[in-house]
This record gives sequence, C-alpha cells and structure tokens, in this order.
Amino acid sequence: MQTPEPAAAPSSDSIEQGRAFVENLLRPETISDMTQTAIGWGLKAVGALIVFLIGVWIAGRMRATVFSAVRRAPNLDETLAKFFGSIVYWLVFAFVVIAVLSMFGIQTTGLAALIGAAGLAIGLALQGTLSHVASGVMLLAFRPFRVGDYIEAGGKAGTVKSINLFTTELATPDNVQNIVPNGDIFSGPITNYSGYDTRRVDFSVGIGYDADIDQAMEVLRGEIDKDNRVMADPEPLLVVGELGDSSVNLTIRVWCQRPDYWGLKFDLSKAFKQALDRENITIPFPTRTLHVETMAKPN
Repeated sequence: MQTPEPAAAPSSDSIEQGRAFVENLLRPETISDMTQTAIGWGLKAVGALIVFLIGVWIAGRMRATVFSAVRRAPNLDETLAKFFGSIVYWLVFAFVVIAVLSMFGIQTTGLAALIGAAGLAIGLALQGTLSHVASGVMLLAFRPFRVGDYIEAGGKAGTVKSINLFTTELATPDNVQNIVPNGDIFSGPITNYSGYDTRRVDFSVGIGYDADIDQAMEVLRGEIDKDNRVMADPEPLLVVGELGDSSVNLTIRVWCQRPDYWGLKFDLSKAFKQALDRENITIPFPTRTLHVETMAKPN
C-alpha cells in the first residue's frame, strides 16, 4: 500500500506576492482611495434614488393632471383620458430611467437607439392592432356614438355596451354579444339610430280600389290624433303614396320622441287595422288571375 505524498509547500515567491498584496491593501493611501470610491458610488446611488423617486412622483402628477384636463373636455370619454394619462406617465418614466442610468456613467445613447429599434419592430409586428388602437382613439375623441346608442357599423348592428381602445361591444335586440374591432367601425359608414332626440315613423296602408279614399284617410287620421305620442310639429303626413297592382297604398309619416319609436309603430299598426275593419274598409291582398287554355289533341 502506497502512502500519499505530502502536499507541496507554497513557494517563497507566492508568499511574498500575497504579503505584498495585503500590505498594499492596508496602506493608508489605498484605504483612502477605496473609501472615497465607496462614498462616491454611495452618493451617486442616493442621488439616483432621489431622482428616481422625484421622477416617478412627477410622472404620477402629470398623469393625474392630463387625466383631469381631458376628462373635463365635454366631448372626450374617460377611457381616452386614462389612455393619454398613461402615455404621459410612461414617457416621463422612460426619461427618468435614462437620467438615472446616466448618473452611473452608463452611455444612454445606445440604449435610446435600442429602445427606438425595439419600438419600431414592435410597431411593425402589431401594425393591425395599433390601427385598431388609433381607430379607438378617434372614436373616443369624435364620439360618433355613445354607450346606450343603437348603431349599425362594421357589418353589425346593436346597442353599444362599451367602447375601449381595441374593440366596441354591441348587443343585438335578442341580447347576443358582438365584439367589433374599432378599425372595422371607423373605416366604414356608421349609422346611429339614437343620434337625434326625435324619429319619423313610416307606415304604408293599402286599401281596395273600390274603397272611399277620403273616408279611409279620415279614419286613419283619427287614430293618429288619438295617440299623444305623435308630435304636432312636424305635422303628420297622410297622402296617397302609390297606386299598386292590387291596392291603393296610403303613405303615413308621423314624428315622435326617440324612445317612443317602436311602441308607436306597433300600436298604430294595430289601431289602423282595427279602425279600417270597423268601417268595413278592406285591406286587399295580392291576387293573380290565371287564364288556362286547352289545346285540342292531335289525331
């Protein structure tokens, strides 16, 4: 069995180098330099922390100021106020971070270029999404419709439930949810059925050619006058609109307040039919006469 060889003793040169390093480290000049360096970095760290905290506070105050200013604007939505406030906050925050890094001697020129290149790449990758954001900003700024309006836009129709930067939520009359991208809405025509306080209700009532037109019009006008939802100004219109194939079509146009539109349309349609029935004025339905000719059988 072999006995292990003893470890080699350190050389005198290594011992001398170690002793020289320790002596140099404990020299008053070295300690003074290290102390000054530590104090300098410590002061930079304290200064950077103070700048960072003050910058964050300023960013928050600017966000609150922008939010309040935009919110006070009569035609701007609260969502748009939050969006502008967030943009201001993060811009100021980015400047604060760059300023803090420059206090430690870090070259921020390359960092700013890197951030710009990254922003360009992200913008190109999210081009479609950013177009929806831009459309959302325009919708919130110009307000072609508001929450609660019934609109037709982007190939969909429904009551507006919410508007955000990316999409608009619509609810159909049978309560089906439709999420429509803002780009599709803003790039096409928008029909807002709730845009005005009043609406016109149109009717077309057909009577037979043998019926008394004046009597029929008087009966219908009586039903119009009974309903207090019909506005006097503009005045209701009752005229002969068309001589159809099987009936004389009377055109009726009345105005009402927007919330009364559907109720008035349904109620007057029923009232017109019942009133004409009471006066024995028939509402004809289309008929077609067929002439059948028989041909003699060939011999």
